[in-house]
Amino acid sequence: MTTTVLGAAAPKPLSPWTFWGRALVLPYLLVFAVFVVFPVGYGLWLARHPASYVKLFDDPIFFRTAINTLVFIVVAINLKMMVALALSGFFVVKRWWISVVAALFILPWAVPSIPTILSVRFMLNPEWGVINSTYFRLTGLDGPNWLNDPLLGLSFSMLMHVWKSLPFWTLILVAGRLAIPAEQYEAASVDGATRWQKFRFITWPAMKSLYLTSTILSMIWTLGDFNSVYLLTGGGPADLTHVLATLGIRYLRLDQVDLAMASIVVALPLVLPLVFFMMRRLGK
Repeated sequence: MTTTVLGAAAPKPLSPWTFWGRALVLPYLLVFAVFVVFPVGYGLWLARHPASYVKLFDDPIFFRTAINTLVFIVVAINLKMMVALALSGFFVVKRWWISVVAALFILPWAVPSIPTILSVRFMLNPEWGVINSTYFRLTGLDGPNWLNDPLLGLSFSMLMHVWKSLPFWTLILVAGRLAIPAEQYEAASVDGATRWQKFRFITWPAMKSLYLTSTILSMIWTLGDFNSVYLLTGGGPADLTHVLATLGIRYLRLDQVDLAMASIVVALPLVLPLVFFMMRRLGK
């Protein structure tokens, strides 16, 4: 007979598995609260004053940064994903030398960002960089100051982002291509289909969902890409190559913590819809 208290069934005691399962989860919840919930909540609290956003929008560097961020996302992501799609078709070809090229191709993604990006910055140095030194030996003329031009600086930052993350997305799309049954391509070859027809009617319909999902995820990660810009140009010259991921550092160095937090919060209207759309696609 079930023991009742005031007409309600008494709660069952926790089993040892349930008790220890909940007990072992508590440390992770504590770490999440301390290192994720608290910093995010504290940042939102610092950025709660409307005056911070008025000052932020009055800063001409912010609007230049917003334009840079938009250009970075549109140009770098589309260039990266289209090149990754093309290279994925190259790397699925079964040749021994392609395996060697693939191993070398993965290196930029595998090595740490700081030494690789700084090495490119040293190469672009106008006085003793290897590019201008080689140019001087060949022509007898001084090379340009590559990173002193905002357009060139932002362009090189986008190229660094593409170069660094391209291997990862190429591998993702290679995996998508390998999941397509080979029999479909064999049947298309028997019917006399060209390479373009195979891509249009077999490869792309099978991969477009993966491609779109990867593009959305890449947009979310690119919005937080700090290294490609800050390590190469530092936001210069004259703070004209900043993106939203690096603008906060500028305000922190100026001891304007409220503006630093506000510059992060203004990116949420762009990030949150991408996250929501991404989670809906993954849920399907």
